[in-house]
Amino acid sequence: MRRVVVSEFVSLDGVVEDPGWTFQFASKEQENFKFDELSTAGALLLGRVTYEGFAAAWPHMSEQAGEYADMMNGYPKYVVSTTLEEPLEWNNSTLIGENIAEEVSRLKQEPGKDILVFGSGSLANTLMEHDLIDEYRLMVFPIVLGSGKSLFRSGLDTKILKLVETKTFSSGVVVLTYQPAGKEVKG
Repeated sequence: MRRVVVSEFVSLDGVVEDPGWTFQFASKEQENFKFDELSTAGALLLGRVTYEGFAAAWPHMSEQAGEYADMMNGYPKYVVSTTLEEPLEWNNSTLIGENIAEEVSRLKQEPGKDILVFGSGSLANTLMEHDLIDEYRLMVFPIVLGSGKSLFRSGLDTKILKLVETKTFSSGVVVLTYQPAGKEVKG
């Protein structure tokens, strides 16, 4: 059974929107972490906004980003959107437009490596509502933005999470890895 792993860039005040503010904290440690994270995955699950941004950039980054770009471009990509009507042009992309919980549950039952969710805050909330997330990796940046879209929207049911790992980078960025409490999932 595959796991769904949500990986988010988060400010200290919980903002995940438009993560351009993360670049000032770039480090080799972070780069290595993200490379290792992507290497343990076998597919990407993305919301429309994240997908459109990635699809515009990654196909042109092979020379600059090497093996990381090759993984991004080569992995199967599942795009959750009820508004996309255009055909998905980025290599190996499939649209999930209906029955999101059912489709993601089906993907989890397939053999293979982790299904990685980058960004895609609205999608992450939908997955949370249906208890489809096996692990949360929150890369917390030492910055307070004061406003912006938060990862956890109001109205969600209470979720108790178990901290399973922490990593601290010299830039002040901390990665907090959580799993749903009571749900031991081996990766």
